[in-house]
Amino acid sequence: MEADWEVEIGPDAPVIDACWSGLVDLRSAPELAQTLPEARDLPDLADTLASLNGARSPVWTAKCDVWRVIDSSQFDPYELDADPASAACAWACYIDLLPKGDHQRVGQWVEPGVATAWCAEICKRLRSIPLRGCRADLVVRRAIIPEATETASDIGITAYFTACGLTSDEAVVALGNALGKFADAVCGLER
Repeated sequence: MEADWEVEIGPDAPVIDACWSGLVDLRSAPELAQTLPEARDLPDLADTLASLNGARSPVWTAKCDVWRVIDSSQFDPYELDADPASAACAWACYIDLLPKGDHQRVGQWVEPGVATAWCAEICKRLRSIPLRGCRADLVVRRAIIPEATETASDIGITAYFTACGLTSDEAVVALGNALGKFADAVCGLER
């Protein structure tokens, strides 16, 4: 699986807002992921969100979205490790991730360098998975987090996923597979 990361923390860069009015806090009830409208378009998203908000995960999720990539010029099959002949359709999604727990836990991003090391480890795990036609891009960002204090993090990560296939259904399956592998990689980190 293709995977990469970057940092976008400048003054004009997007910010993850965990205090937004539509937040469905899945930390105490991960099963509510099944009720999210985004899960209708991408059923595997609900399982991924439940895993990422579950007890084994070092993160929780604040927001997500799913969309069909209408214009094939908006993705490069080679960046998805896909045969261009089998890349007629694509789907994409993003998930905003925030660290759980105190600053002593693995995965707590107290500064951008810690977050980039976390991203590098996740990308390394994802690249070792033989899964073609999809990729993950992790972006370290500033975050507005209700629990943030001087000793806690105000850093989050937006995980973008893109997958392609010959048909829309194949692209959805590939995206679901990528999300599942991502959740496995995140939840498999040692604490």
